[in-house]
Amino acid sequence: MDALIADVAERILRDHCDKATLDAAEAGQFPAELWEALSGAGLHETGSVASGSGLGDLFGLLALAGRHAAPLPLAETLLANRLIGDAGAGLTTIAIGGIAPWGRRATRVVLGESGHVVTGFEVEERANLAGEPRDRIIGGDRAAETVEVSGLEDLLALSRAALMAGAMARLLELSVAYAGERRQFGRPIAGFQAVQQGLAVLASEAAAAQRATDGAVEAVAAPDFPFQVAAAKARVGEAAGVVAEMAHQVHGAMGFTHEHTLHHFTRRLWAWRDEHGAESEWQARLGAAIAGQGADGVWAFLTALER
Repeated sequence: MDALIADVAERILRDHCDKATLDAAEAGQFPAELWEALSGAGLHETGSVASGSGLGDLFGLLALAGRHAAPLPLAETLLANRLIGDAGAGLTTIAIGGIAPWGRRATRVVLGESGHVVTGFEVEERANLAGEPRDRIIGGDRAAETVEVSGLEDLLALSRAALMAGAMARLLELSVAYAGERRQFGRPIAGFQAVQQGLAVLASEAAAAQRATDGAVEAVAAPDFPFQVAAAKARVGEAAGVVAEMAHQVHGAMGFTHEHTLHHFTRRLWAWRDEHGAESEWQARLGAAIAGQGADGVWAFLTALER
């Protein structure tokens, strides 16, 4: 990821993604200041041809967004602007199966199945497990031209892997910090072997998720990209459950309170792992591809995925 994009994005996300903003977004309040800061810096065009940045920068930005639980439809906005080739005015999102993140605040929506771009639509407001708006798009005026949406499913799945990898990195930071601060029997709980083991498991799963995501991003222009995405979404989904469990165990009862920020990340992991295909769906898809190689072709297929 470009260092300048990373530095600017990190500062904006750090300054605007506090707990009050996250709580307000879950109550339906659009984070206007965060959106204005990101779009004002041109980050909503990351990954588009006109911006001079690529998909590596786009997914790197999403990992940072996940690290801060940014309450925006950033994945859909970045991919939609890349497809359309024009960021336009206002917010653009993508609807899959008629459901669009923050559809209620969007000025236009890309229909993922057809490639049509619609405006003037109505919405039925809904939310996912993490309280993020997932609105049903109803009607609307279609533009005469459509955008190319082949491969969009894979890109959206990888977007969730990148977001989850970022969120897991943040959960590791929170858990290590809390274990060093919380004292029991006269010493920090980080000194207890059981807690150390839990943190080690958390760290290894977070690292595996990040590497699986990086592997898919590196293969974005390769013929085996769909298989890399399948492996990444499956592996990251598996890690999400373990990391969320371990983070809550380390935090104990404190981690289950609304006052602590932990739930903003763990609930997103639970929600994102099911969006654009749960791990079981991607495992089945990857397994079918491997089985289709026949006994003599399995090893060649697997080694071809290594990088």
